[in-house]
Amino acid sequence: MNKKHIIITAGDQLGIGPEITVKALAKFKKTTVKITVIGNRAALLAAGWRDDMGSLIDIQSPHKKPLSPGPCAWGGDISFQSVFAAIALINAARADALVTAPVSKEAWAKAGIKFTGHTEVLKKYASANHEALMMFTSGRLNCALVTEHYPIKDLSKALTKARVRTAAKIFAAALGKKAEIALSALNPHAGDGGKLGAEELKIITPAVKELKKQGFNISGPYPIDSLWQKHAAGKFSGILCMYHDQALLGIKLAAKQPVIHITAGLNFPRVSPAHGTAFDIAGKNIADASGMLAALNYAARQYPVIPR
Repeated sequence: MNKKHIIITAGDQLGIGPEITVKALAKFKKTTVKITVIGNRAALLAAGWRDDMGSLIDIQSPHKKPLSPGPCAWGGDISFQSVFAAIALINAARADALVTAPVSKEAWAKAGIKFTGHTEVLKKYASANHEALMMFTSGRLNCALVTEHYPIKDLSKALTKARVRTAAKIFAAALGKKAEIALSALNPHAGDGGKLGAEELKIITPAVKELKKQGFNISGPYPIDSLWQKHAAGKFSGILCMYHDQALLGIKLAAKQPVIHITAGLNFPRVSPAHGTAFDIAGKNIADASGMLAALNYAARQYPVIPR
């Protein structure tokens, strides 16, 4: 019987990615799992990498490595190359799942990379229809995003009925056919009948009605504050949020366990811890690897081995 093969990308090598990768692997029970880590060997060795932790694919960059942690072309180039190499390996059926340590969007920009993050790359290269969903889970708490990395000033234009419908369908597929999904409002007090914004009346409510006609167990829009209170108390299978901070702020405050980020709707499973590169504590050996370990355990537990 083949072992499940999980690829880990070690994230920005000047952030806490190498440290949390090594710390998580030191605690991870990999008896039935094969591990391959992609990153800069020197950075991983400095973080405590041991060869018994798995296989290591070394990534180098022509950019100059800086002397101190922070977003730079060297870190951005290596972290992007790592993700791209991992996608190619899994798409070629040489691995089963992907666990990613955090990357820096600023570092990617400094390296000349046009993508704004993991989700955008995965949509292009690891989704049959170029659609994917940013989803977060912790215990029984689940949430997802209709829009991803948009400035607040652009949300009204970015939010469309098509985006709401697509996100809801992927979310429902991830949670199960009988999942009870609640949609958040965009505006305070769910728009207050149009006085505080028309998106609820023109976009979200019509999308909910269409989805109900198609058999989805979905309701809303609800004000986000009361919605998180209800979900934390045990109501709904998951919350579909209109933008980034509605989801992340709520689940990080309500969660009793580490929060895991899942990219739903791909050709293969991808999970990660729900935090950033933490350049300010990089190299100090104080980073909390519980989120990375939870992501690894989730990937090992949830998904079958790809037939060889």
